[in-house]
Parts: sequence; structure tokens; C-alpha cells
Amino acid sequence: MDDQLPRSSSSTVSPPPASSLTFNKCHVDRMINSSHYCSPSRTIYSDRFIPSRSASKFALFDIPASPTSAASGVSPPAADGREDSSSAYTMLLKTALFGPDAAGVPVPVTPEKRSSSASVMTISSRNIFRYKTETRQSFHSLSPFMCDDAVPGVNHSPVKAPRKVPRSPYKVLDAPALQDDFYLNLVDWSSHNVLAVGLGNCVYLWNACSSKVTKLCDLGIDDCVCSVGWAQRGTHLAVGTSNGKVQVRVIVLITFKGVSRKLILSQQWIKETVASNLIWDAARCKKIRSMEGHRLRVGALAWSSSLLSSGGRDKNIYQRDIRAQEDFVSKLSGHKSEVCGLKWSYDNRELASGGNDNRLFVWNQHSTQPVLKYCEHTAAVKAIAWSPHIHGLLASGGGTADRCIRFWNTTTNSHLSCMDTGSQVCNLVWSKNVNELVSTHGYSQNQIIVWRYPTMSKLATLTGHTYRVLYLAISPDGQTIVTGAGDETLRFWNVFPSPKSQNTESEIGASSLGRTIIR
Repeated sequence: MDDQLPRSSSSTVSPPPASSLTFNKCHVDRMINSSHYCSPSRTIYSDRFIPSRSASKFALFDIPASPTSAASGVSPPAADGREDSSSAYTMLLKTALFGPDAAGVPVPVTPEKRSSSASVMTISSRNIFRYKTETRQSFHSLSPFMCDDAVPGVNHSPVKAPRKVPRSPYKVLDAPALQDDFYLNLVDWSSHNVLAVGLGNCVYLWNACSSKVTKLCDLGIDDCVCSVGWAQRGTHLAVGTSNGKVQVRVIVLITFKGVSRKLILSQQWIKETVASNLIWDAARCKKIRSMEGHRLRVGALAWSSSLLSSGGRDKNIYQRDIRAQEDFVSKLSGHKSEVCGLKWSYDNRELASGGNDNRLFVWNQHSTQPVLKYCEHTAAVKAIAWSPHIHGLLASGGGTADRCIRFWNTTTNSHLSCMDTGSQVCNLVWSKNVNELVSTHGYSQNQIIVWRYPTMSKLATLTGHTYRVLYLAISPDGQTIVTGAGDETLRFWNVFPSPKSQNTESEIGASSLGRTIIR
């Protein structure tokens, strides 16, 4: 047919008819002079389509590059002269496609039709389906080519999926008579996996391994428990009370009791409470010694080895060495209102105290006056926590009028940062396994927040309590927290990963589900 172009052949091409010569010339000129990029490595053969395999992975088939490109070692220059600007990209792409060892090897191009007979024989003698063994590549690579992590200039670190924190507690304990008082500390978890809880005028122990509940003491109708605190070894428990007596059957090693003394002044009954220590032998359930001190309720306790610190409504902090004969070895004065927060640092060198006077003080082992004073909070400071990861890093939280979590460097005496949480900060505790912390809140949201430090981004917000979340303790394995509120419930949450794996489930939390009552 006269209106069709002759098809090309690998042999001699017959000349076209004279009638179509003008049409062919115009057609070829239009294609050559077009603005589209024309590959210099191929010749236009009228309307026959010749695919470009320059992006094919010929290294897998063991096919060598064309002699022209291999001899020159460079790719043909671009038509617009931008070879220098694209060389870096070409090298990176080549490395991504063929591996780091192919950095000096040019990208294979389509063999030309006019290649020498030797080249044709070389290629034809190869079996294109004779695959090489491809190196196993990283599954987590960020490269779209799934290239190896050795590619220079590209970050191939695995993408870490956000850790999922369960939004509901795995266990709930009913805790009748758990007081809704911001200034008390009624929950603590021992290193032996035993939870101590002060309910009204009684102290109970809950064994996290067996779920067994033991009633330790009943102070009577005229007294109530104000604080509980385990020593680091888990063999001593301190209980701070308002008044009353401790019965001999209490199986604890250290207990506070209040001795009520009645004075008649202006026809009014005034109770002056004197707090004292009762030391018990756990094996024989026998009282060892008694130590006196505070005049008013003891709402805060903190242990440092054999040294017990107690803070009360009388604004004082007493340091008691249970090995010494004296009732207390030192008295710390500085707060102008009730002491409601006490925490020793992990190296037992610094004691942080918070009070209803909106002050945060730091004491050392030998000082009777605070060595550091922080006055930035605008409400009572009960929430105090030392970081187990960074020496001298202290976190503190303020009450309803403040609502902020502040971070301090006690080594350099500097204020690091402040985070407005939007609600009353009741407690703080750091994770032992990762650089995160959890805060519990009161008015007005009653929530629990897991934070990532130092960005202070929220990992999870947990809700469930209907009253202020006033009490917080962490399990000895560092994975589980227990929270208590005025709604008379204790809730157990799995919020932190284990030290070995962030996906390992807590042994405490996985053992049992449901609701139990402490009584």
C-alpha cells in the first residue's frame, strides 16, 4: 500500500516507493526536530517501537554493559548539558539499584542494533534467565528500591512504630474509705511486689503475685492513716497517722502512731497529736522501739537506705536513722505550710520536699536548711519525682492554681522547662525502663497522662476515675502503675515497656483480670 511506511529489517532495507518519499522525509524531520528528548543510543526506525531497557536490572542476568559505555565509564551526556548537576543523583540511583559494589559500574543500556558482531555473539551466548543470587536486603529500609543499609547519603534506620498503651486498666480493686485528700500519700508498692494501702483507720497489704489481701492494723475510730512508705529493700513499712495507737498485731517493721493528749482550754477540747515510731520484728510480730517527733499529722514519708524522712502539717521534716538511739538525727525547717511531698534522689544524696506554701526545696544529707529553693509554682507542690536516667533531673507538679509540670537541673541550679497540663497535678513518677514519665491529675479532668521526655509529647491519656487521681505507685518491674482516687477504686495500668522488650507484657498484669474488693 502506498500510504504505509516500509518496515525496517535487521538486513538490507529496501528503498521506499517514490510516491511516499516526500511523506517519509517530512515525518522523520518532524520527529528529529521535536522538543522531546531523543535518546542518542538508538536510531529512529520510522514507526517501529524499540523499548528502552536502561532501567532494567541486567546485573541479575549477568549481562555485560555495552562496549561503548563500558569503555568510557560514563553515561551519555544529556541533551541540555546538565551532566554535572545530575551525576550525584545518577550515582545514588545506580548504587540503590545494583548495590554498593556497583558504584564504579555504569548503568547497562540497551544493546544497539549496529553493535559489532563480537558483541552480538557475546550477548547471544548468555542465557538471560540465568539469575544470580541476589543479596537479602533490609526489610525496614526506607529506600523505595529496598536497597541495603550501606547506601551512602540515605538514612535507612528502621521506622519505629508508636508504642501502644492500653487505654483501660487490666485490674480494678475496690478500696472503701480511700480518702479524697490532696495532701495525703496512701499508696506505695514495695520491691517485694506488695502493695500497701491506707483505708480510713486501717492498713492493708495486697500481694500482686497471689492477689492475697492482708489487714495489718486498725487504728481505731479516733485515728486515720495519712501516709504509707516502703523502704527500698521492702522489709520495712512506715505508716504516718493523725492520732491514735497501733495495735501489736500489725506485721510491719516501722509504724507511726499518734498519741492523743487532751487539754482543756476555754471549755474547748483541743487535740495535740504527737507522732512516734513503733518498730516491729516481722518474724515475731514484736515491737522493738518507739520514736517521737511530729505534733500534727504525718502526710509524707521517704526512705534513703536506713534513713527515714517524715514531713507533717507542723511544717517540719524529721530525719530518723533507725539504727540510732535518738528519736531523730536532724530537724529540717524551711517550709511555711504543710509538707505534702518528699522524695530522695536515686543516689540518696538529695532530698526534695514540696509544701502547701508553693515551694520546692532541695536538701542534702547534712543540711538543716534548703540548699536550693524554687518558687515558680503558684500552688501546692505534692508531685515530685527524680529521674532515674539523668543525674540531678527533678520534676515537680503544682496544684489547681498552677497545673504545670516543671523540670529542674539541681546540679546547675537551673529551671529547664515547663509544661501546662491544664489540670491539677497530683503525682509524678518516672519510668525505670525508658525516658518517660506519668502524671496523674485532679480538677478538672481526672486523667492519667504518659509523657515522652524531653519532648513532652503525650503517648497516652488514660481515663476511668471519676474523682481526682490522688495516689500513684509503680511496680518493681517498672511496667505497671496503680492509681487511686476518691471514687474508692485502685486501678492497675500497663503503661511502660519492659527493660528488654517494649512488647513484653507485664507478668503482673497478665495474670488476672477483673474486679476485687479490699476488705
